[in-house]
Order: sequence, then structure tokens, then C-alpha cells
Amino acid sequence: MPKIELRGVCKRFGKKIVLDGIDLSIGQGESMVVIGGSGTGKSVLIKCILGLLTPEKGSIKIDGGEVTKLSLRERQEIMRKFGMLFQGGALFDSLPVWENITFARLQNKQISRAQAREMAVEKLKSVGLGADVASLSPAELSGGMQKRVALARAIAANPEIICFDEPTTGLDPIMADVINELIVKCSKDLGATTLSITHDMASVRKIASKVAMLYNGKIIWQGDARDIDHSRNGYLDQFVHGRATGPITAGVR
Repeated sequence: MPKIELRGVCKRFGKKIVLDGIDLSIGQGESMVVIGGSGTGKSVLIKCILGLLTPEKGSIKIDGGEVTKLSLRERQEIMRKFGMLFQGGALFDSLPVWENITFARLQNKQISRAQAREMAVEKLKSVGLGADVASLSPAELSGGMQKRVALARAIAANPEIICFDEPTTGLDPIMADVINELIVKCSKDLGATTLSITHDMASVRKIASKVAMLYNGKIIWQGDARDIDHSRNGYLDQFVHGRATGPITAGVR
């Protein structure tokens, strides 16, 4: 049984069709990366899976259970399976690092503050940061450190599924590779299924076991990551190699 399965998922905003019959299956422990240009619907896809948006048509199943029509309480229960790394980190400026990492558990009163701090230090260690970082504010951190803290928060509850939204955006190539290495390590340590969206091909090559390409609201190619360089799909080939000429013409002058 797939960990995540989408069948015929459609989402529109007014007359704008963003997702047009998406079929996607992600197996247990797989690392699926969805690629595509800006504005192709990658973030909308993740938001539909997370329940932040409701598709007009189609089925989304997590562990075989339909999730598009859940009650709020049922949705909250499903969300315990997920961890999320947001594109900009989305850290709370007013909270120290350790409270950012354990925010959900503190809010739900699942652990004491002393336990939360201890947990945060452990998670910081797993992303290569020392205990001294726990007391700092996000503003005192570099961009790369903020991404590491955001990753520590994403894995804080030992999730079964982790979603990554453009995890290397805004980072220099070296720090981007550090984050990619950490994503692979943390995912393997947890045995988690991961879904990432990105247009960074270096990131794709590092973290993906499976790749799907989204274009004009449809998945136009999906397969093993090792096959992206010889797919014989003109759209994928143009995107992977960053060519201005090809079937993808939007935004090219």
C-alpha cells in the first residue's frame, strides 16, 4: 500500500486550473521530489496533501485512508504523521530556538518545558548544531543555521512523512549541499517517507529516489531519479539541463 496516493486530484482558483487530474503514488520510505517551474502548482500540491487546501475533485489517501473529507479532529490526528520544512524556515522570531523546535508539543502540553529543551538539544545535535544554539533567537542565526533549526523542528516529533518546500532556496551551493546531506541522513534515521518540491537540480540528484515533473497542472513524467538524464521526455530534458529552447516556452523571451 502506498504511503501517499493521489488519484485525479484537481484544484482551481477561479478560472485558473492549477492541478488538473494529478495521479501520484509514493511508497513507504521513498523520497519523492516533484519538480517544475515557478507557478506550476508544486506548493498547491503539498497544501492539498496537508489539508491546507481542499481539491475540487479527486482522492488523496494516507496509509490507504481517504483524507479529503476529514473532520477537524480527524485531520489533526492525521497531521501527527507529518513534519514540514517550509521554504523560508518559518521560525518564530519571538521564541528562542529550543521553543521553536518543540513548539507543537509545548502548545499541546505533551511535554514539560524542561523535557522540551532536552529534546531540542538532541534534535539540534542530529542536524549538526551544538547545545549553545538552543538559547539563541532566530535573528542571531545565519541562513544555513536557520534551515538546520527548521529541519530540527520538522523531525522533532519523529514523523512518518516529511514534506520539504524548496529546502535549499537562498543558500549558497556549499550550504545547500550540507542541507541536502542532512535531509538524507535524518530521513534515513527516521525511516520516513519524504515529499519535496524544488527546482534545484543539485538537490534533486542528492535527495530523490523518485522524481515527478509537474507542468500545466499535470504530471508529465515520473520515474526513478537515476532515469532523469535519459528520459526521452522533451519537457523534462529541457528542465533538467536548464535550456532556454524547447517545449517549455512560458517566461522565455
